[in-house]
Amino acid sequence: MPPRIVARWLVLLGMLLLAFLGTVTTLNVTVYSASGFVSSYLHAVARQDVADARRMPGVTVSADGTDELLAPAALASLTDIHLIRDTDDRGGRHTVLYGYTIGGSAGTSSFVVEHTGARLGVFSAWRFVDSPQSLLGVTVQNGTGVVANGVTLPTIASGRMHTYRVLTPGRVVLSHSSAYLAAAKVTALIDEPATVAQATVDIQANPAFVREVQKELDRFLAACTIQKVLLPTGCPMGEQITDRLQSVPTWSIVSYPIVTIVPGSTAGRWQVPETGAVAHLTVKVKSIFDGSLSTFDADVPFSVRYLITFADNGSPVITAE
Repeated sequence: MPPRIVARWLVLLGMLLLAFLGTVTTLNVTVYSASGFVSSYLHAVARQDVADARRMPGVTVSADGTDELLAPAALASLTDIHLIRDTDDRGGRHTVLYGYTIGGSAGTSSFVVEHTGARLGVFSAWRFVDSPQSLLGVTVQNGTGVVANGVTLPTIASGRMHTYRVLTPGRVVLSHSSAYLAAAKVTALIDEPATVAQATVDIQANPAFVREVQKELDRFLAACTIQKVLLPTGCPMGEQITDRLQSVPTWSIVSYPIVTIVPGSTAGRWQVPETGAVAHLTVKVKSIFDGSLSTFDADVPFSVRYLITFADNGSPVITAE
């Protein structure tokens, strides 16, 4: 082969080698860099590819917790992912800080990664030093149902913490809403790897529950006033009079008790704490001492205290305590 052709081939091979080395260099400072490694993980989370995110080197699966919050539907939206800083910590380690928007809120997370060698002998390989899979312990007070990011979770025993595995970054909004109960939304933000976070959902009586019990109590007390006796049977008000009655007693309610509902001693039991009210009694009496006639016409204070449970059909059952 003529020297000129050999030279051309050598030049061509040299150019190809330089191009290859340039490509390798470019990829090692972008896709296969420390920040590129973290970016790959974050974009897997953003597209809700949990399996791909968990396959990343250094993403270890904790023996604790369950995976309900790793279901794609339970993940908060992750957008606007952008590199803030990639710091060389020496010794093959980098600290990579990323910003993003998660669940509509801006946030940042810092990841420490370390160099572990090369892929195919040329591309840098990395792993997380601290696993970005974290844990969230959720406790539900005064009830058993909870919704996380719009997904209904399996029943959690009241007062006991259940642990879930979550990916960093994660934003979990917990709530409860039912016919008679509600809980204020609680937001758990997991923005650093290897986090062990906790959140408590405090279920309380909602306004519909209070209105229903108030209506039933008002109806019950109104029915008590129909009884023409001093001590209406099964009713909280009454009056002892030693004089002889000259007419049937007449009751009315001056002020009904204002209902509040608080959690009972065990889950599923609720209480109306002791609450004051006032009835009015009118009855003509004859004194047993001098025979004089008069009218007992006075307000009679009384109080109520009730236990509330729920029937199988979900309706409240009110029992006097």
